[in-house]
Amino acid sequence: MSVTLAVDAMGGDHGLVVTVPASTGLLAELPDLHIRLVGNADLINQALANVPSEIKSRITVVHASEVVTMDDSIEVALRKKKDSSMRVAAEQVKEGHAQAAISAGNTGALMAISRYVLKTLDGIDRPAIAAVMPNQLGRGTIVLDLGANADCEAIHLMQFAQMADVMARAVDGIANPTIGLLNIGEEVIKGNQVVKEAGELLRQSSLNFYGNVEGNDIFKGTTNIVVCDGFVGNVALKTSEGLAYMISGMIKEEFGRNWLSRLMALAAMPVLLRFKKRVDHRNYNGAVLLGLRGLVLKSHGSADKKAFTTALRRAYEGAKNNMVGKVADAFMVTHATNSGNETVA
Repeated sequence: MSVTLAVDAMGGDHGLVVTVPASTGLLAELPDLHIRLVGNADLINQALANVPSEIKSRITVVHASEVVTMDDSIEVALRKKKDSSMRVAAEQVKEGHAQAAISAGNTGALMAISRYVLKTLDGIDRPAIAAVMPNQLGRGTIVLDLGANADCEAIHLMQFAQMADVMARAVDGIANPTIGLLNIGEEVIKGNQVVKEAGELLRQSSLNFYGNVEGNDIFKGTTNIVVCDGFVGNVALKTSEGLAYMISGMIKEEFGRNWLSRLMALAAMPVLLRFKKRVDHRNYNGAVLLGLRGLVLKSHGSADKKAFTTALRRAYEGAKNNMVGKVADAFMVTHATNSGNETVA
């Protein structure tokens, strides 16, 4: 089965400079992949001028006259820019021209547009943002929600876990993913009322629930999935990004302090390069908007070619393995089970 991705070619800090090379590069790797580049047709065609014909034959250019900027409000993106590359990319999925949409643009606008255009799946109250964060085991930990839902009820956390379970199986190939509930301690009695109730729901479910986990467990790789509300998740994400930036800066500062430290840096370079590769955020780019009637991925706005390629690859894997269909099936089974229990009662 071939896979078609709709790419917001104009989104992000770099636009065509990144999205076109990343798209053509992945097309060269995957012969069953087709890409619809959405944006200013003239500019896209100029960027494709030197692309080999075999690659270009699997590219469709879809014109969109507007671009959602990073500074645009949700109202502007949703109501005033109806022909934006971001919205047209989402519409490609809705209309069946593509199996997934990818954008490096404004996160809030992408969530609002995707939810408006594609709608949520039956049985899902709120979509969530799920991304992979690096851990010491090298496989990454799926964390959600990362900012879509600041206030959650226990049932929402349960639904996040169910959606992430399907994502881990479909995109990352994990047969029976373990799920942890982010808390201030591992003990069952710890946490606020919402977290305690969510823990009870998860323990009663058929999911592979590990139990409560703490923030450091994200980076230990204690579980494949960590579930939390969007407020906590976003704080954890931004804290980890800030810490990584600080450590990187300190290492550069110390190794560049004098001629002796610079000499030591040369000797340590192989180790430093291996370390950099293990924690390189570009290998984990591509947050999935889970719970929609179509697959949408958000790339980091500052993504370079390598990072954007990672997001495209995750979209390809999700579409190839019918992630949205499997999420829908999982909630259909849950809904049927709950209906049956209500009838018996």
